[in-house]
Amino acid sequence: MRFSKRVVLVTGGARGIGAGCTRVFSREGAFVAVVDRDLEAARALVEALPHPAVAIQADVSSESQILEAINETIARFGQLDCLINNAGIHPPDTPLTAMTPEQVMDVLRVNFLSTYTTCYYALEHLKKTKGTIVNISSMTAVLGQRNSTAYAASKGAQLSFTKSLALECADFGIRVNAILPSNVDTPLMRSWAATLADPDAALERIAALQPLGRMADVEEIGRVCLFLATEDSSFITGQGLQVDGGASLDY
Repeated sequence: MRFSKRVVLVTGGARGIGAGCTRVFSREGAFVAVVDRDLEAARALVEALPHPAVAIQADVSSESQILEAINETIARFGQLDCLINNAGIHPPDTPLTAMTPEQVMDVLRVNFLSTYTTCYYALEHLKKTKGTIVNISSMTAVLGQRNSTAYAASKGAQLSFTKSLALECADFGIRVNAILPSNVDTPLMRSWAATLADPDAALERIAALQPLGRMADVEEIGRVCLFLATEDSSFITGQGLQVDGGASLDY
């Protein structure tokens, strides 16, 4: 019960890493605001959780919907102790010359601007609890990825933002960190693989990139988020924690 009676808001909380975070925090006693575009999926997840939670429909590319989601969380639970910026998209395998600047802006809007906006509106609430922010970035932020320039750039922006915001928030007792996963077995990963010629072979190749020989499970990432949200990590801020199964060691 390491997060008992504390409140966490998870964007993209109904599936993938977000769902892993939601389940892990709920088992540790948290009240969870599951923010997702898919309200039906969010409600189904909330019904299966062991502690009170709320499903909130919101598209994080919309500033007004982000604000409404935060306000609804506060109205329901009265406080905010942790913000997990997880919602994101990964475009198909696409070279730069095939991706228009307009498409790049869509990626940045979902993967980076939503993180900025959510922090912008959540900060005053987090000051009251001396809470934490965890941004789900990616190893592509530091290693790059072929035919994923827009995605890697958006995740790099998240990482730089994390470091800068940590400096701003230190005076308020708010810690800000990022997680840089390598490959995680999520619906997003599988939809990306489906755009390739041989999806099964691609997933096998991706699993083999980790010296541990597999992709991460979503709840493994959730447990790292829990670590960064609790007093167990009380002297860690402004960091991009590489959760990569050793992938970067053999890059």
